[in-house]
Amino acid sequence: MSLAPERQQAPPASAVLEAVVARAAQVVLGKETQLRLALACLLARGHLLIEDLPGMGKTTLAHVLAQVLGLNFKRIQFTSDLLPADILGVSIYQPETKKFLFHPGPIFTRLVLADEINRATPKTQSALLEAMEERQVTTEGVTQKLPEPFFVIATQNPHHLVGTFPLPESQLDRFLMRIEMGYPDRAAERALLKGRDRRELLASLAPVLDGARLLALQQQATRVHAADALLDYVQNLTEATRRAPEFAEGLSPRAGMALLAAARAWALLAGRAMVLPEDVQAVAASVIGHRLRPAGGGAGQRETLVRRLIESVPIP
Repeated sequence: MSLAPERQQAPPASAVLEAVVARAAQVVLGKETQLRLALACLLARGHLLIEDLPGMGKTTLAHVLAQVLGLNFKRIQFTSDLLPADILGVSIYQPETKKFLFHPGPIFTRLVLADEINRATPKTQSALLEAMEERQVTTEGVTQKLPEPFFVIATQNPHHLVGTFPLPESQLDRFLMRIEMGYPDRAAERALLKGRDRRELLASLAPVLDGARLLALQQQATRVHAADALLDYVQNLTEATRRAPEFAEGLSPRAGMALLAAARAWALLAGRAMVLPEDVQAVAASVIGHRLRPAGGGAGQRETLVRRLIESVPIP
């Protein structure tokens, strides 16, 4: 009598996500923290802003994530002459049918790399707002849904470089996280110097996930438990920014929701079914740093102020 083969049990989410990080780390060397933050951002259905000097691996990180997550990917190079239609698409008149036919732009994909987003004019930057917030595009009065999952990973050069247009607060708020790559340590840089070209390695990188599995993991992240005491902690953090004289304005309720969503994703990465205060602290700088404006100006103070905020608010 033949026995039916045992059904294979799917590996736990944390094991799959660790495999994603390990696979991506084969190309993006010495940046495991940045990889984990980026992955947590996507698990929380957020968009990611990477700000750093040219040549630090911002674009490579976006390419690697698209490859290991099995997502179709398009890159838009933002320049001063880029137009909104170059992103969203355009309707072209068809003489044979005497009708306009819409030709979708590169925004119609699962992962969009908006490369050097702050080199485009504010009008072109704003073409992404509806797509990032509503996951849809409206052109000529017609609204079209974008594919799921849908992510925007934008790279940005520091504001002191020539030819940049700073992103307004409304645009910055659309990004769940902002991270920096930073210089590699000596060992990672030596491995880069001795190793193969990153583009060659990227071409041979096999995906770990696909779009359907990623959607399931996103749903799982929303179910990670957050106790009332943890919610008290998030609220205490946001309320502290509204009272502290160091900040020009406090965090909005949406910022608190973003912090909680990112902490849930970070907990899922760690293989836990509940959020700990340490998860909130791990993602806080990336989630709220770009949403806070120091009272005296100067974006360089934000990281220090976030660290002081974490130190000043006790865990319930």
